[in-house]
Amino acid sequence: MMNRHPSTLTPEALCALHCAPLGPDQALSGEPLHTLLQTVPHWSVTDGFLVARFTFGSWFETLGFVNAVAWMAQTQDHHPELLVAHNRCDVRWNTHSARGISLNDFICAARTDALAAGPPA
Repeated sequence: MMNRHPSTLTPEALCALHCAPLGPDQALSGEPLHTLLQTVPHWSVTDGFLVARFTFGSWFETLGFVNAVAWMAQTQDHHPELLVAHNRCDVRWNTHSARGISLNDFICAARTDALAAGPPA
């Protein structure tokens, strides 16, 4: 699935990729995982998930973000865990079929960051 070395991927390049079906034992570890983490610095690995917190000015803005993430996740056929509160949303990506964190999670993390940033100025 990863036809490029992780060090050549930028957030924009990750956003241009699409999630693909993965089988067992296709989770990332070691250097590829560490390198991709540097591509999405807002994210960290916690309990086997790629996680980040996004904060907003209001409940309405938070729900707008949640709906945008839900739409993107559906188009990628890859769905996160979301914890939603008044002015924040914790997003957790993991690829169950790969038994860990995969390139699919980094693709969706980069796309989630782009959604949080909003449209280009």
